[in-house]
Amino acid sequence: MTSTTPGTTAPENGPVDLSDRKSDRYYLAIAPIWRALVHLCLPMIAAISVGAVYNIINAGFIGSLHSTPLLAAITFGLPVLPLMMAVGGVFGVGGSTMVSRIMGATDSGSAREPDLIKRVVGFTIWGAIGAGVIIGGICLILLNPIVHLLGADAAAFAPTAQYVGVTLAFFPVLTVAFALEQLVRAEGASKASMIGLIASTVGNLVFDVLFILVLHWGVLGAALAIGLSNLISVGYYLWFLQTKSANGISLSPRWFSLRGNIVKEVFGVGASELLMSSFLIVTSLLLNNLAVHYGDAVLAAFGVALRIVQLPEFLVMGITLGVMSLFAYTFGAGNRARLRTAIRTSLFTIGGITIVFSGLVFLFREQVFGLFSTDPQVIEVGGLILIAQLVSTIFNGVTGLLITVFQGTGKMRAATIMSVAQGVLFIPVVLLGNLWFGLTGIIWAMTATELLTFLVALALYRIERPTTAVPTADEVAAAAELVSEAA
Repeated sequence: MTSTTPGTTAPENGPVDLSDRKSDRYYLAIAPIWRALVHLCLPMIAAISVGAVYNIINAGFIGSLHSTPLLAAITFGLPVLPLMMAVGGVFGVGGSTMVSRIMGATDSGSAREPDLIKRVVGFTIWGAIGAGVIIGGICLILLNPIVHLLGADAAAFAPTAQYVGVTLAFFPVLTVAFALEQLVRAEGASKASMIGLIASTVGNLVFDVLFILVLHWGVLGAALAIGLSNLISVGYYLWFLQTKSANGISLSPRWFSLRGNIVKEVFGVGASELLMSSFLIVTSLLLNNLAVHYGDAVLAAFGVALRIVQLPEFLVMGITLGVMSLFAYTFGAGNRARLRTAIRTSLFTIGGITIVFSGLVFLFREQVFGLFSTDPQVIEVGGLILIAQLVSTIFNGVTGLLITVFQGTGKMRAATIMSVAQGVLFIPVVLLGNLWFGLTGIIWAMTATELLTFLVALALYRIERPTTAVPTADEVAAAAELVSEAA
């Protein structure tokens, strides 16, 4: 065990001065909250916005082929990527928040076990790769049943099988890419995270042009582009962690550890990400299977509308992802006043982004939607779907921030409840909506579910009170002094 004095930390490659504004650790530890948010969140917003725009462009590539079954195929295949994110999230979210909390405890003067961060990183990376190999292999063996389960009909079955099959072949790549990006952000290195994400997006765009427009490989090319572009980000993140990490991280397999405290904490927090993404898959499957009864045009409209509304949603996601390391670090350091200010400032920022960007998308919804389809039925129903989804973002942004608070502060019970709340609530809401109101009920089911989930999140926040449950550094020192005097 070693200890440090406040203001420095003692990784293997030398101490870090927390007052150094060139250091990522400065923004986690002592920078004004607004400055910390700019440093942590703007790069994430930029990277995710580029990704959101790319998702729209990607749909445009497929739409340029003027084939509704191909457009429907990438909609059927949407649940596959959340599955990979779910597996990567178990290790990435759980491991990264644990790393940030260890950093905060160390920098506040608390003792820590030598090499603990290395062991957490080893478990995170190699666990993500191993899980990706095993689950991806099983899914490839069961490819045809999975495509049927996704709801693909006769016309869309073959292209859906191509898209899903190629994507599954890159399962380990995508899971470890997601986990590595989380580990980079755990150190406050949001710019490095942005570089990796944008490099992957640019690579994806280049591969799409080559595979879809030049080689005419259709949805197979789109899936291949996703896998190869993620290899780019994996390579970059591995290089960064090995050469730039302030914690002296090693990626050697010898640091892979199944120690109880590591497994418990990583899975305890990461399980919420798995459950959340798993229920997202279930809700997507249910939505696809209900919507397909109204025709391929309706299903295609859902796919395009969901991609358009991702722009304001991804901006909000940039905030929630960016502040996760700040919440975890501050919680680990025992600075509840800073944690409270960070949550409040993030909430106001998310509210402003949601109102402004959702309003802009709403005003130009018809023009934007018309870029992807000339089918009058697709455009008509798509406009209503888009309105319902934009209303959902009002509640979804706050809910997402509170889930980030629970994950960052290690509130496993609250994080787990929130991870299943949306899926559990959506199932009866969409089934009853379809039964009572038909297609209109399906369209507005997610909006009603987001409102209910928002209310659940508020109730859990009042119960858990993460900002009052954290002892301050002064309280810790006072308690230690009392114990010392008693001894």
